[in-house]
Amino acid sequence: MKRRDVIKSLAILPVSGTVAGALDSNSFRAVQTPKRKSVYEPLGVKTLINARGTVTVVGASKVLPEVRNAMDAAIDEYVQIDELMDGVGKRLGELMGTESGCVTSGASAAITAGTAGCVTGGDPDKIWMIPNITGMKDEVVVPSYSRSAYDAACKAVGVRMIEVANVEELKAALGPRTAMVYLLAGAGSESGALSLRVISEHAKPLGIPILIDAAAEGPENPNPHIIQGADLVAYSGGKYLNGPQCAGLLIGRKDLVMAARMNTGPHHGFGRGFKVGREEIIGMLTAVEMWFKRDHAAERKLWTARLESIANRLKSINGVTTIIRQPTGRSNPSPGLSVSWDQTKIPYIGQDVEDLLWDGTPRISVGAAGSYFQPNQMPSISVNSSQLSDGEEKIVADRIFEVLSKPMASSRTGGAAAANLSGQWDVETKYYAATVNQTFMIEQKENDLKGTYIGHIGARDLTGTIHGNDILIRSTYGVDGARVHSFFTGKLVGDTLQGHLSVGEYGEGTWTAKRHVFKML
Repeated sequence: MKRRDVIKSLAILPVSGTVAGALDSNSFRAVQTPKRKSVYEPLGVKTLINARGTVTVVGASKVLPEVRNAMDAAIDEYVQIDELMDGVGKRLGELMGTESGCVTSGASAAITAGTAGCVTGGDPDKIWMIPNITGMKDEVVVPSYSRSAYDAACKAVGVRMIEVANVEELKAALGPRTAMVYLLAGAGSESGALSLRVISEHAKPLGIPILIDAAAEGPENPNPHIIQGADLVAYSGGKYLNGPQCAGLLIGRKDLVMAARMNTGPHHGFGRGFKVGREEIIGMLTAVEMWFKRDHAAERKLWTARLESIANRLKSINGVTTIIRQPTGRSNPSPGLSVSWDQTKIPYIGQDVEDLLWDGTPRISVGAAGSYFQPNQMPSISVNSSQLSDGEEKIVADRIFEVLSKPMASSRTGGAAAANLSGQWDVETKYYAATVNQTFMIEQKENDLKGTYIGHIGARDLTGTIHGNDILIRSTYGVDGARVHSFFTGKLVGDTLQGHLSVGEYGEGTWTAKRHVFKML
């Protein structure tokens, strides 16, 4: 049997029946089937209501019942993975209007594989050299608006990111060492001085491919990014495709897709860990098939109605304001509800409300509304209804109402500062398996602190407060795509600061700080 004849009718997959808690893909409502026993409870893991959206850390999106059934069917039989990828690649090309496609272990893996494909061209000698890419094309050009935590997927291959802010810098950056150009899908890539079309005009004559990160979008045919000049486009399965969370897509030019595939599992080398199983491959294809069958207007109408229901429940609370935000682009195509309040009436910051909802029963996860720091310092939260099941919007509304309508007195410490912390402090921070030395440079004015926090990757601003002996210092590092939030809490004990450190998604640690002693020369 020819490799490309292995899968002739992948669109015809078992889709009958549903499972508990699954979605009816026509209405995006929860299927009302008997609830089975939680697999998490025996582990001591608390389940939650996801009012935050398709966020990886809380499980991303619900999986369509058709996708679940297709994955179950795929597990029952064995296939040769490369042959399966050939068949699925052909079908993805037909569905999405591109030359080819492949399933990856997530959108980030698609970006890494695409970068490796552009660097190596599929040459096995070069594949085995990664991440030592000496003598290869070792630069990826990225416009300033696309720098984010996600370009770490490119850097994993060993490339150097070359940031450009205008056309002149772009022209100077493109050259024989350029492996590809990387872009985040969004407003910047659609229009402006360094849009995808503009970049394509300069990259195409040089034979330099362009990869678009469209993780939170759904597929379209014709593909808007390919039309504007992209060569490769990456998508997430765990966002609005409602496929397997740990799967994604890379679609576009067949030669580059094939080169990317050679850099991932089941093949050995750098990308072996990026392998996907037959069930994820079939699940992702089914998710794409279903995307073109779903009633997206009806889904958005349902999501909006849920938010309206929550907003109506909260409108009677004195000092609370709600605004429903409708999506304006392709990414994250679901509405959101901003809930904000007057702090003279409700003495909470957003993090207080997030914590109260998180620590309650049932646990509810909501998002920060516009806060870059951790914790959320704004008097607001954001609610996303796209991953709720029917009836959960009422639970969310009731809990937010309970929290905001009967606020407790603030537990945050007040009072004059017990000492002046101005000066340089030597900080020792203990993470899970490392102890590192860092520095605080602090200026204090009454209760307020500001200054500089110097860590391993560089200096960043710090802000904070001291009330009595209670210390709060927060700082964020966001240079070159990094995203590190540090939130120090603790006390002044004698001449030493000490306490707990939260670093957001990277966990926690402990810290101590002592005034720097300048030695006489």
